[in-house]
Order: sequence, then structure tokens, then C-alpha cells
Amino acid sequence: MPKRLLFPLLLLIASSAQAASEFYCCQDAGGRRVCADTLPEQCRGRPYRILDSAGNVTKEVGPPLTAEEKAAQAAANLRKKQQEEAAREQQRKDQALLETYATMQDIDMSQRKAENDVNLAIAATQAKIDSVTAKRKKLLDEAEFYRKKKLPAELDKNLRAVEHELKVEQELLDFKKHDFETIRAKYDADRRRYRELTGNHRPAPPPAPPSDSRGR
Repeated sequence: MPKRLLFPLLLLIASSAQAASEFYCCQDAGGRRVCADTLPEQCRGRPYRILDSAGNVTKEVGPPLTAEEKAAQAAANLRKKQQEEAAREQQRKDQALLETYATMQDIDMSQRKAENDVNLAIAATQAKIDSVTAKRKKLLDEAEFYRKKKLPAELDKNLRAVEHELKVEQELLDFKKHDFETIRAKYDADRRRYRELTGNHRPAPPPAPPSDSRGR
């Protein structure tokens, strides 16, 4: 036999021998055991076992899933995927936290800077409110002359505009004040997680009292 045909023939023989060494067995609808070297028709849609030539079970195949079981399996797979994604996201955040802060004191410094920035924004907004309030008072004083008359169109327009501006600036001020709570919650969470990741459970030392320039 030509050598080029010998190797494929050997593969075919080996494959047939391997297939013949496996048996598929199940119980049919009547409770009888059915076995064959290929999956019997009676075993389709039923649980079955695959056995080797020595009668050892090499694999067990359960019955097809019901609609409820498929739904439960899909839900379980979705939960697992969500948990894996959440774990990856937490790992990313942890890595970023450790790369951002070298010590607990770095977190304190970052928080103080963030709070100082908010204080500056609050001061600027409050200054704007004071300016708009003064402008509003001036317009209201002018409107006193027209208490029993219809306001001039320009004065009425300016009053409406200044009232709107005052409302907007006050809302901005309230928003900036709320930033303090957000900043505090954010850095408290960073400290807790940083301690968990580094094992640093000692609280940061309290800030030193301000020095007295008079030496007392």
C-alpha cells in the first residue's frame, strides 16, 4: 500500500476503535436499560451515561433543561458576569487609589485642597450675591416712586432680570455648600479603602495646634 494512504487509514482505524470503546446507556420511557456504541434514539431527550470499554462511567449527561431551569441558569450566568465586572471595576479603582496616594497624609492634603477650592468658589459666589443684592435694592428704591403707578418697562425688565440672577446665584451657592458633604464622604471612603488595602489601621494624627507668634 502506498505510504501516502497508510497514515489516513491508520487514523480511521484508531478513530473507529476509540468510538467502539465508548457506550451510551440510559433508561427508556419503560424503565429498561438501553445501551449502544452511539446514542440510542430512546436516549434522546433523557439523561444518559457514557461508559468506557471497562464499564466505567466517563461522563453523565442530564436531561434537557426546562424553560424555568433555562431562565434560572441565564439569571445565574448574568449575576456571575455582573459580579466579575464589579470585581474588575473595584480592582481598577483600588489600583488607581494606591497610585494616587503614597500615604494617608496624602489623602488629608488632597481633601484640604479640594475644600479650599470650594471655599474660594463659595466666596466668589457670595460676593456676586452681595453685588446683585445691592443692585436689587437700588432698583426697588427706584420702584418706590411708582408705588401707585405702573412701573416703566425698562425698570420692570431690570427688576425681573435681577431677581432671576439672584435666584441663580443663590442656587449655585447652595450647590457649592453641598460640595463639602460630597468631598467629606469621598475622602472618608478613600481612607477606609486605603486602610483595607495597606493594612494601615492607625488613625491619622491630629493636626498640630497653630503656633503663637507672641511666644506664649
